[in-house]
Amino acid sequence: MNSHSQDLGKGVFLALATSLVMSITAALIKYTATLTSIEIIVAVQYSISLAVLLPWLARNGVGAVKTERPWLHLLRGLSGWACFYTYYLAIEHIPLVDAALLRNAAPLCVPLWILACHRITLSWIRWIPLLIGFAGIALILQPDGGQLSFWHIVGFGSAISLAGSIVTTRMLAMNEPTNRILFYYFLISALAALPLAVLSDATIPTSAWPPMIIIGLSIWLVMWLYTQSYRYAKASVLSPISYSGVAFAGCWGWLFWDQIPNLLTLAGVTLVIVGGIGSVVLGSREGS
Repeated sequence: MNSHSQDLGKGVFLALATSLVMSITAALIKYTATLTSIEIIVAVQYSISLAVLLPWLARNGVGAVKTERPWLHLLRGLSGWACFYTYYLAIEHIPLVDAALLRNAAPLCVPLWILACHRITLSWIRWIPLLIGFAGIALILQPDGGQLSFWHIVGFGSAISLAGSIVTTRMLAMNEPTNRILFYYFLISALAALPLAVLSDATIPTSAWPPMIIIGLSIWLVMWLYTQSYRYAKASVLSPISYSGVAFAGCWGWLFWDQIPNLLTLAGVTLVIVGGIGSVVLGSREGS
């Protein structure tokens, strides 16, 4: 096996591990949201993840966080924070599999971020899988065929912001070390989450601390796996693998909350996956 194949294999393994750990974390968040507010969960999550990196910072000094790309770190940090915050809000109010699918619709939004960041014009054929995927999202946004679901729209917000995280992570991973990327991400996200947590009227019962600590540590692991995966493979390869997280989340939702997707949602899931995979395959062929 040549080095390219080995690197690709590492990237795929890390992407699968990311999806599995994130799905377990999502199930834990759905439970913890019954104990305290999402705003507090997010703030504690990022504070714990940042604390994990403090020994590394102490060993290497402030020189380890010196960067020539502060604005890209800022964009990556805010998009990552927005992704998790909207995802958690959706998890609290809609079935786990719906929230996971909407978050993993990010590959459909990646070309739009590339269009905005690099001003690259999309060919007409690139719009076909996007339209297919967005048709699927429209079905998921109205899972009962009735009123437009507000919390499903919030869940789709996690896809838009995750797409920004995917694009900026790939750009940073090309010349920035993993721990530096993570340090700025957790720092910026913690600062963004803190005001909302302070304004939250929710209390933190003793029973909420163990799951929140586990969530914080698991998010650090998720982001480490996620960032490392982009060192070994392109977004066009890794994005379709992220859909495995939908299957994992569906299993937890079925096992713990008896949540079974209806036919309309399953049809939407199929269209989003087809559109997402088609989008990244065409993007790979065009080199974007």
